[in-house]
Amino acid sequence: MNPENNLSQNLPRYPESMWRDTTDLPSFPKLEGNHDTDVAVVGGGMTGITTAYLLSKAGYKVTLLEAGVLLNGTTGFTTAKITAQHGMFYNDLIKHFGEDNARLYYESNTQAMEWIILTAEELGISCGMQREAAYLYSDANDDKTLKQLEKEFKAYEKLGIPGEWLDHIPLPLIVGGAIKLPGQARFHPLHYFRGLIQAFLDNGGVIYEHTVIAENVDKNGNLTLYTEKDQHQITCRHAVSASHFPFYDGGALYFSRLYPERSYILAIEPESEFVGGMYLSASQPIRSLRAVEWEGKNLVLIGGESHKTGKGICTFGHYENLEAFAGHLLGIKSIPYRWSAQDLITLDRVPYIGRTSEDEEIYIATGYKKWGMTTSTVAALMISDQIQRKDNPYTDLYDPTRFKANPSIKNFITINAVVAKDLVGGKVEFVHRKPDELKPDEGAIVRHDGKRAGAYRDSEGKLHLVDTTCTHMGCEVEWNDGERSWDCPCHGSRFSYDGKVFEGPAITPLTTLNPEE
Repeated sequence: MNPENNLSQNLPRYPESMWRDTTDLPSFPKLEGNHDTDVAVVGGGMTGITTAYLLSKAGYKVTLLEAGVLLNGTTGFTTAKITAQHGMFYNDLIKHFGEDNARLYYESNTQAMEWIILTAEELGISCGMQREAAYLYSDANDDKTLKQLEKEFKAYEKLGIPGEWLDHIPLPLIVGGAIKLPGQARFHPLHYFRGLIQAFLDNGGVIYEHTVIAENVDKNGNLTLYTEKDQHQITCRHAVSASHFPFYDGGALYFSRLYPERSYILAIEPESEFVGGMYLSASQPIRSLRAVEWEGKNLVLIGGESHKTGKGICTFGHYENLEAFAGHLLGIKSIPYRWSAQDLITLDRVPYIGRTSEDEEIYIATGYKKWGMTTSTVAALMISDQIQRKDNPYTDLYDPTRFKANPSIKNFITINAVVAKDLVGGKVEFVHRKPDELKPDEGAIVRHDGKRAGAYRDSEGKLHLVDTTCTHMGCEVEWNDGERSWDCPCHGSRFSYDGKVFEGPAITPLTTLNPEE
């Protein structure tokens, strides 16, 4: 598909995160040579920066290592709701983890929310922090979801969560019912992290960008990490994987225990006044709304359209669906930004946080299921405590070595059966299109030199060809027209149109091909 042919008048031609476009961030050098530190934190997003800040504040020598540039992963593309209301979740959590653990989940995320708000105040960070209520609602005439929402509210009552049942919400929507959770918050995430980065540097922290860490770790006494290409050594007492997919697997096969989903966001200038609050539909298709300020204007972020990575039939159409919803609900004067995000979800929907094993000083944090503002802070607070040998009440709940028989077994089988299907299906697909059929700014799977290949013709007419075999585990990538990227349906690796790695677990670019062959 050629996005230009389907572009509405309002939608921006290219995706761009409002958070990144409105934040000047410092840049840092690549690691050149060997390095020694107390704690190596791998991953420069919310988890990594917060963990690094906490440990530097506690007096540790901390080095933060980022494969690309800071805050260019999920953190830079979030909706930035700071809330313990994580969709339709607590009723299922009670079923599979019990009331005590469900209560701990709520308490840990509420504690994390309050820590973010307090830290921004203590450090004097100007980040547009606003307290707002969060609403979870079912659509009118969706009786099945309404019954589920009623069960969710009963779970709130069991756990002592201060939710309120509503028959109406402030939005101009007729709903079946809603749960309001007061006292939640929203902010500008990158303005907040810019302040946290500076505080980390003031504490003596060290940051390296464009530094990819390899999977192999030597564990003779201290830990030794290695950079991917030049094999520089990083010696440390503790290592933290805050890199979305863990850089270190240790035989845990995290790629088979996590599945990636993409979702989409529009920043719109509404014709009608937005009444405030943060909203999430429990009914399908999911819709998310929250206000944001931009250049003296009040915008609204409209999110939703989730799908498994590499499985969007027409990814640009997801933006158009959000535009239609926003236009019907609020009217649209303009759409300054559109972007998408990728999140990882664990088998039982509770993040994996903590030590990889009792005898290793390697810690991981992943699988936030789209609620990374609080859960990444939960992770940072937990891991900081664990490294300092402090007791933390949430250690067992988030233990990454756990395996809950229900629903983990069912989800494990389902997810990996789909991966197997995708692995085989891409290999036997017969492709008819040829590279010379592509129009400017169009990408597609084509047949080149008798084999499957990925082709994109840029707006100047130059053809870019890549081998479509993902460099992680050999699945075949698919074209994402909304983002102009190659996405892997198996484990969520993403590559630019010319093969560079956007997101892991892959760390090696796609092989480029010669269009002249």
